Amino acid sequence: MTVHTDFSRNSERVGFYPGTFDPFTLGHLDIARRALAVVDRLVIGVALNPGKAPRLTSEERCAAITETFTAASIEKIAVAPFKALMVEAARAHGAQFVIRGLRSESDLASEMTMAAVNRRLAPELETLFFTAREEHRLISSSLVRELLAYGGDIRPYLPENIARRLLPNASERPT
Repeated sequence: MTVHTDFSRNSERVGFYPGTFDPFTLGHLDIARRALAVVDRLVIGVALNPGKAPRLTSEERCAAITETFTAASIEKIAVAPFKALMVEAARAHGAQFVIRGLRSESDLASEMTMAAVNRRLAPELETLFFTAREEHRLISSSLVRELLAYGGDIRPYLPENIARRLLPNASERPT
C-alpha cells in the first residue's frame, strides 16, 4: 500500500506529542520547541492512564503545560487530554507526525517498537524522533516524582510554573 501525503505550501503540518507528562519537564519543553521547527502546529496530547496515579489531574497537567507555553510566548501549540489509542488521538487532531523524544539507547529500543506498532495501526503517521540535548538527558518525570517524594529540589528540572504547582508548601502553589 502506498500512502500519499501532501506537504504543499497550503498544507498544514501537524505534530502530535503524546505523553502522560507527570510532570512536564524542561526536557519535554525542549523537544516541543524543536518540533515546532518541523511542524506548523503541535498538539501536546496528555494521556489519561487509569493505571497510573499522577500527581496532578489531567486538567491540571493540561493547564500547567498551556501556562508554560503562554509564559514563553510560544504559539502554534494546543494541549489536549486523550484516553483513546494514541494513533486515534493523533488522527482526531489531524496530525501527520508523532513526536517522540529519546534520552538513551534504552529509550530508542522501546520507542522503535512503539513506532513499528503505530506504523502498522496508522501507516499515514510518521514518527519523528528528537534526541535530548545533553543538559536534559538525565531528566525524567519519574526522577522528578522521586525527588519530590523525598523532598529533593525539583526546580532545576521543571518549568517554574509547574515546579510551583508541585511544591509541597501550599503557600508556594498558584491560586
